[in-house]
This record gives sequence, structure tokens and C-alpha cells, in this order.
Amino acid sequence: MSKKQKKIKNSKKKFELLPNETIDQCIDRIKREGFVPVRRVEEPVFQEVKHDGQITYEPVGRKVVFDAFPVESER
Repeated sequence: MSKKQKKIKNSKKKFELLPNETIDQCIDRIKREGFVPVRRVEEPVFQEVKHDGQITYEPVGRKVVFDAFPVESER
């Protein structure tokens, strides 16, 4: 791996979608900080629930995370 590739890889930043924030607002926030989103990952969020003495997990939401690189890295 070249030095340039290492620099780009190390400068990656993750942005999590905040509560009450739309995806468009999150992307605007990413761009204001000087980054370009390159990947979006959604993960389910589970809650532990007890039913008749057994523990089950029910989905209660999702977590959205964007991977982004600095704008200078795109050139």
C-alpha cells in the first residue's frame, strides 16, 4: 500500500445520523465539515424483552452511519 493510500485510509471519518435529523441534513453536515460521503451503513437496534421468563430481542430502530473522506482526498 502506498503512502497516499494509507493517508486516505487514515483520514476516513464516520458520521452517525443524529436523532430527529434527516439523511439530507446529515449529508449537508458532512459536506460542511469538508467531507464527501462514500458509503452508508444501516444497522438494526434491538431491545431486550422478557416474555414468560425468557429473554428475546425485538427491533426498536436503526442506526445509520456514513463513511466519508475529506474533499482533498477525492482529487
